Amino acid sequence: EWNLTGLHILLVEDNELNMEIAEFMLLEKGASVEKAWNGKEAVEAFAASKPGTISCILMDIMMPVMDGLEAARQIRRMEREDAKAIPIVAVTANAFSDDVKHSREAGMNDHLSKPLEMEKVAETVCRLCHREA
Repeated sequence: EWNLTGLHILLVEDNELNMEIAEFMLLEKGASVEKAWNGKEAVEAFAASKPGTISCILMDIMMPVMDGLEAARQIRRMEREDAKAIPIVAVTANAFSDDVKHSREAGMNDHLSKPLEMEKVAETVCRLCHREA
């Protein structure tokens, strides 16, 4: 049983239903959640956070305004020590090897496909945040 208590997750998703489901799953596992509705909001939320306060970013890829790949690239380029280290997980309906390659090139650590499976999400977040079950 994976426990996310004490972790603060930046959840980036443009679809209201997907956002609600993912937020519910994360809260059930004990995480606190900050929401962003597109890549631009995600970049702004990360930039506004105190370094080290966001544990992990779950980033949808296909979004209006700014997609998840560009948002990840912008976060990785920020001049702050946690910008290179923060785990960023691509969340996408497209789980083809090309998409995985593009998300890795954009600086993402891992890749989850939709619909999200809570145990897989929790296991991935725990692994990237160096936390045991």
